Amino acid sequence: MNRTPVVFIHGAWLHALSWEAWAERFADRGFLALTPGWPGEAPTPRDTRLSPGPLAGLDLDTLTDHYAGIVRSLGVPPVIIGHSVGGLIAQRLVADDAGRAAVAIAPAPINQVPLPGAPVTARTPGGDGAAEPLMALSPEQFHQVLANTVTAEESDRLFERYAVPVPRRLLTDLGCDGAARSPLARVDTGNAVRGPLLLISGQEDLLVPDAVTRAVYKEYGDSTAVTDLKQFADRAHSLVVDAGWRFVADYVLGWLDEHGVRPLTETG
Repeated sequence: MNRTPVVFIHGAWLHALSWEAWAERFADRGFLALTPGWPGEAPTPRDTRLSPGPLAGLDLDTLTDHYAGIVRSLGVPPVIIGHSVGGLIAQRLVADDAGRAAVAIAPAPINQVPLPGAPVTARTPGGDGAAEPLMALSPEQFHQVLANTVTAEESDRLFERYAVPVPRRLLTDLGCDGAARSPLARVDTGNAVRGPLLLISGQEDLLVPDAVTRAVYKEYGDSTAVTDLKQFADRAHSLVVDAGWRFVADYVLGWLDEHGVRPLTETG
């Protein structure tokens, strides 16, 4: 018997450390929890903020290939759990039959699902704006648009613990500011033999609104593969790291169990 691997893929403006509580929770349940960072990401958020240069040229193609290589290198098909752009990648990988199941939390939109005008975009913030290859949020912006349902004190703590800059090139690939979305954001939603997929939204999310996730869910309407949607009321884009993270994580654990994805597998 081998432990079922779970690969966590973080999203924009958060470091891989943002999965620390989830990884511990899943490991305690018997899963093999893996939290690989983005290419060029330093070991800690603080180090990444101090020296973010290696992230500057990162695009969706490179990021997708990076995680595809990790997932396909494992002895057994893993569960893939992604947040934000990580949620988009999770959908693509499970649609390509690279994972046993996938969970996409507040995922960046796929295919032709539009992303409404966001409160923070690739042209924000100040200075010469788009000339800068990286976009960092200030603590105030982080609270305003990413952790908007928590107190300023909690938001500041989350910022210090997890926040990192994001490459503007990646935001462009995701279709921000009306840019042409990368072909890598296309997902085969009609795959009827893929593993089960759970989409999760926060109903107060300002970066990836609940309406966007619901529109993504409708994209899977013609597939007979399991596709579920869970909406969390009064939760923002920070729902994977803020004080309510455990409610989301435990829902995911229950959903996996319901669909026969257990901590131990005889495969491999």
